[in-house]
Amino acid sequence: MTRRTDWAEYASGSAGPDDDAYGAAEAPYGTDPSAGDSREDGEARHGDGEARRGGGRGRGAGGTRGRRRHPRAEPSAEDGGATSSSRAEKGEPPRDPVEQARAICLRLLTGTPRTRRQLADALRKREIPDEAAEEVLSRFEEVGLINDSAFAEAWVESRHHGRGLARRALARELRTKGVDATLIDAAVSHLDSEQEEETARDLVARKLRATRGLDRDKRLRRLAGMLARKGYPEGMALRVVRRALEEEGEDTEYLDDEGF
Repeated sequence: MTRRTDWAEYASGSAGPDDDAYGAAEAPYGTDPSAGDSREDGEARHGDGEARRGGGRGRGAGGTRGRRRHPRAEPSAEDGGATSSSRAEKGEPPRDPVEQARAICLRLLTGTPRTRRQLADALRKREIPDEAAEEVLSRFEEVGLINDSAFAEAWVESRHHGRGLARRALARELRTKGVDATLIDAAVSHLDSEQEEETARDLVARKLRATRGLDRDKRLRRLAGMLARKGYPEGMALRVVRRALEEEGEDTEYLDDEGF
């Protein structure tokens, strides 16, 4: 899982003395708020006096009071204007491949943990050189921004309780995300058969009412098929569904496994 305490180093762009590739990003320049008006107080008072001596009549054709307009000062490069905007302000990616890889990974990891394989695939699609990608991914693993073991454990916890997935389905999903087989086995081992069966019974109980009115064999196939799609073994699925049907008064004495 992503460790939030490690984000500060990367979110701020700071780094240690030995991490030149992870140096601070170019900061935007500020603009002096007083640069918009260069009039002196005396000049402004002098202009107001001329207007009063004119009897309140302006110089314009409409007879309105004349006002001296002063052009607004355009922001210069020294004041942080557009000519000195950083590449980050313009939304342009850094030119260095390592910096590009770092920016891509940070963006993908914002709010969503990902596996090393997922990030590597994203860098490859963006044509980041392998050497630069390897450097960034290894560095992210060192500081804990990439942790496939924590990712797998959190995935199992979330998908089992949220979607009711069994170990077989969870392992299949983790494989598609590039998690190592050893880490997958360790993560799914936290679920035992008793916990799986309890979750299967809860799933069937929620779906049982929707199958009322169907014949017994069709109810069995539909409910057992639902469990099979979520990764439950066939024997467990049939056992759980039979028990649920029996509790509703269905006769399952002559119901064999061929119905599934």
